[in-house]
Amino acid sequence: MTKELTFLCISTYFKGNEFLRACKQAGNRVFLLTNKKLEHRPWAREAVDEFFYVEEKPDGSIDIQEIILGLGYAMRSRKIDRIVALDDFDVEKAAHLREHFRIPGMGQTTGRLFRDKLAMRMKAEEAGINVPMFSSLFNDNDVFEFTQKVQFPCVVKPRSEASATGIRKVHNSEQLWEVVHYLGERRPEYLVEQFRPGDVYHVDSLTVGGQPIFTRCSRYLSTPMEVAHGGGVFRSMTVEVGSEEDLALKEMNEQVLKAFGMKFSASHTEFIRDHETGKFIFLETASRVGGAHLAEMVEAATGINLWREWANIETAMARNLEYTLPEVQNTYAGILISLTRQRYTDPMIFDDSEVCWRMDEEFHVGVIVKSESQERVKELLDKYAQVVFSGYHASAPVPDKPTN
Repeated sequence: MTKELTFLCISTYFKGNEFLRACKQAGNRVFLLTNKKLEHRPWAREAVDEFFYVEEKPDGSIDIQEIILGLGYAMRSRKIDRIVALDDFDVEKAAHLREHFRIPGMGQTTGRLFRDKLAMRMKAEEAGINVPMFSSLFNDNDVFEFTQKVQFPCVVKPRSEASATGIRKVHNSEQLWEVVHYLGERRPEYLVEQFRPGDVYHVDSLTVGGQPIFTRCSRYLSTPMEVAHGGGVFRSMTVEVGSEEDLALKEMNEQVLKAFGMKFSASHTEFIRDHETGKFIFLETASRVGGAHLAEMVEAATGINLWREWANIETAMARNLEYTLPEVQNTYAGILISLTRQRYTDPMIFDDSEVCWRMDEEFHVGVIVKSESQERVKELLDKYAQVVFSGYHASAPVPDKPTN
């Protein structure tokens, strides 16, 4: 009989139910550590043996020492075999806990590469991977030298925030210094890099034994930054399988994951295809499943549920077993999501036969379509974008100042 293992899953955002279910179905004992304010969200409670809650501090942060003390007490009577972070914000927490309690898995040094954008830039550049021109904000002279070499505009971005949160675009050195001085003591938490106009792509992968065994490449039709700062409609679709860009992205993705020391996990990596040079540039990566329902889009195109297979990979690695990927389909899918002015929207505004998923969330509207034809997917996304813009779309302002 296979020994039951105990997985502690950490998710301080409401996500990962499919991982929890698959982890439980694989014969594991499943604990979930989450934010106390999420206690009553519709978690997959049937798959969770025990919940642990942590309270936010007034500034919204979570004290890792409090987690260590609480987990130390819990482990007096419970053995934990593996720790898995289900959200970007929890990667560093999980790495810290693994190191403290000597639990196998990604440690703090490697974990930082999948969370800290400055660490990503430096490691990728060291490995010969194309990155935007960048600089830390630690040293005044380094910043000055950067302003003398770079062609503006640039973006100042937090090193450890997810999505497009907190990004500031600057058009000259004077604006850059204004932002640097405004950040004050918080400037070490940011970096500056050249803004390169181009098409942004995301590559969603599953890795086993240091080798990506599943990869699907997609292109944002409107980027997260454009949506966050310009109030657009979020859209993405899979690229043509076997095309030049598909092969180039897969190769570059493999280089990134190898350089960063990825052994086994799900990953979500973003690249930009520079409009001026046509070359791909590495933007960022994360050791988790992509957000914004991109996992559902990938599943529609391939039949592979990234959350479920990630849980199966974690289980196989913990038990020293061979993992087998299910058969992969090669169709095309696209997603559209928007904030809405209405609290609820009739999901049947998306009524074509290719629709395979509709979003059910207050003040949001969303759809996923799938087809054997990539052109048909693009046609439907364009059509539905017009429907949403004309009758439903709303935009939320993004704070211009970094949060404290």
